[in-house]
Amino acid sequence: MSFVFDSSKPIAIGCDHAGFEYKTALISWLGGKGYEVKDFGTNSSASVDYPDFAHPVASFVEKGEAAFGILLCGSANGVAITANKHQHIRAGLCWQNDVALVVRKHNDANIICIPARFVSLVLAEQMIELFMTTAFEGGRHATRVDKIACS
Repeated sequence: MSFVFDSSKPIAIGCDHAGFEYKTALISWLGGKGYEVKDFGTNSSASVDYPDFAHPVASFVEKGEAAFGILLCGSANGVAITANKHQHIRAGLCWQNDVALVVRKHNDANIICIPARFVSLVLAEQMIELFMTTAFEGGRHATRVDKIACS
């Protein structure tokens, strides 16, 4: 099942303490563009465990209740690993625009994972914009994506 951005559904977002500042700014930015955002926390910069926030975002996306998901942590690797434990999630770790473009075009990612300690907020916004507006190419990439799930 290919991911297509559906603006009638909320965007799911979650983070750990390292991503809290960006999450807050991104919710405001997306809201200013008219998008509904479902916030799965955390709600402060106090130290927390990223799986506690990555799993609910991934579940919400997996059930088809979200347009797509955004996860943030220091490196974005922890949230990406956690989200990708869900059978129908393809979470892509993005640190530059070209990567955000390719995770959509080639991997049909449905969650973008952003390393808040390593990218600017402006770059995070640009990557999310690319993620939302880039279609999956299908073709040879669909064959590969179809092989990802474990039986």
